[in-house]
Amino acid sequence: MADIRSLFVTRLYHAPLAEHGPAIDPAEMAASCYSIAEDDEAGQDWCEREGYPGYTSYASLTDLPWRFPVFADLVTALDAHVAAFARDLEFDLGERGLKLEDIWINILPEGGTHSSHIHPHSVISGTTYVAMPGGTSALKLEDPRSARMMAAPPRVRDAREEMRGFVYLRPEVGDVLLWESWLRHEVPMNMSEDDRISVSFNYAWQ
Repeated sequence: MADIRSLFVTRLYHAPLAEHGPAIDPAEMAASCYSIAEDDEAGQDWCEREGYPGYTSYASLTDLPWRFPVFADLVTALDAHVAAFARDLEFDLGERGLKLEDIWINILPEGGTHSSHIHPHSVISGTTYVAMPGGTSALKLEDPRSARMMAAPPRVRDAREEMRGFVYLRPEVGDVLLWESWLRHEVPMNMSEDDRISVSFNYAWQ
């Protein structure tokens, strides 16, 4: 009998944020995101200059946990989730650990997209979801082998999830997703009239 097994598996962590750390009210988090966005003129200028739809604090703010206590609570929860994922990945971290490097807000309005990208210089990246109105876009994850498949035919429509070239996930409010930072991903167009709000982050080996 043939022995067929999966090698070099790409892991994805998906859990309720509340599984670890303090309880976080999505409404309070959303209000904090909007408050920061309204006051962050440097971030608004960057978004306009770079053609980023909506708002992100990625290029402007590095101190969200200091600005609002709800972000400090969020980091406490994320630290625990990342530690759990690192154990699953069986990382040998030695005397160093995985520590938060960046955390930023994303407010994506109707019609907004975030093109395919990776997160260089980090080990684990992820997102937690603050507002996901009906019809809003999923997260699209790309098979990291895509560039090496050369003349491979397409997969059948109902291929098993682990065999697909792309996987689409639509997390719920209060969920957290984690992946290794080299995994290419994107946010397709937000088809909802309401904002899609998330908080993304990177953890580095320090």
